[in-house]
Amino acid sequence: MEILNYTEQHRAFRERVRGFLEQEVIPYADEWEQSGIVPRSVWKKMGEQGFLCTGVPKAYGGAGADFLYSVILTEELTRTGCTGLAAPLHSDIVVPYISSFGSEELKKKYLPGCVSGDIITAVAMTEPDAGSDLASMGTTAVEDGDHVVINGQKTFISNGLNCDLVVLATRDPDVGNPYQGMDLYLVEEGTPGFEKGEKLDKMGWRSQDTAELFFRDCRVPKANRLGQKGGGFMMLMDKLQPERLVCAIMAVASAEHILELTIRHCRDKLDLGRPLLKGQGNQFRIVEMATEVKLGRTFIDKLIADHMEGKSVVVEVSMAKYWTTEMAQRIADGCMELYGCDGISEGFPVARAWRDARIMSIFAGTNEIMKGIAAKFMGL
Repeated sequence: MEILNYTEQHRAFRERVRGFLEQEVIPYADEWEQSGIVPRSVWKKMGEQGFLCTGVPKAYGGAGADFLYSVILTEELTRTGCTGLAAPLHSDIVVPYISSFGSEELKKKYLPGCVSGDIITAVAMTEPDAGSDLASMGTTAVEDGDHVVINGQKTFISNGLNCDLVVLATRDPDVGNPYQGMDLYLVEEGTPGFEKGEKLDKMGWRSQDTAELFFRDCRVPKANRLGQKGGGFMMLMDKLQPERLVCAIMAVASAEHILELTIRHCRDKLDLGRPLLKGQGNQFRIVEMATEVKLGRTFIDKLIADHMEGKSVVVEVSMAKYWTTEMAQRIADGCMELYGCDGISEGFPVARAWRDARIMSIFAGTNEIMKGIAAKFMGL
């Protein structure tokens, strides 16, 4: 029995997404990998097709669709092998901060552009000296009349170069408790004092425009604050469940994709005159990997269903994020072994998949943090 109830409308959407990606993304993925960025024009095309921010209410230009549309888009994008087009980050991680916590004025101002692809978003939490530990964050926002003056630096920010709008995590230096002094502000590109650094040269996710962001006496209207003053930490915690769920969905989809390609390779590649797939040792290895992938798929589909029902699955999502991302690394490593010398060639997809899998256990909260969260809720 299927865990998720996909309708004909969902299936038709998947076919539309897949057709678009086959035409507009896959042929250019290698080129973007070399250039280290995805052209903004592709984001615009995504918006024109209704593929961005599907969950945004119709009143702000969205489709008001259920989370399964986001799942479909995340899975299909992951299977292209192109990590640079971070639409799930934009649509399902960053924009929900605006739709959930923004004032009516902020929603009307920004959400339509997020849906259309005219506005690309990023969320900026990580700093050079503060990664998973948000309490150590050094970026400050000091009130000055109707504005706040922001100073600080963020790093490893996805969509860092393409972004037009940043959800920026800051702290009030006058509040002793760092968790109670945290705020989120919307900062537009072009705001005086807001500068983007160079694209970071990374081992994997090379087509993703990851960059540093700098804020030097950057004046932002108080009206650009999300939620109530001092509520930043609770807003971040509220949105970490869907963020880590999206991460786990990506991990399972990537494992499924590379295993599928590897089975195809082993069927076609000859060793001593017979396909690699006919070797018993190779068959056993593939069965072992396929079992892990199916376990991951079942686990993640159940969490998707629970999330859509409004259940709190913080512990389970933390478990899933750590397990699926480590599973994706194991699958990529196992597939590399089956490809043999071909695997280290950039002409085969496993090399990129192997590199790209590694970071997933680090971003969206390291896997050690995930285990710590689960341990805490389990009363250990």
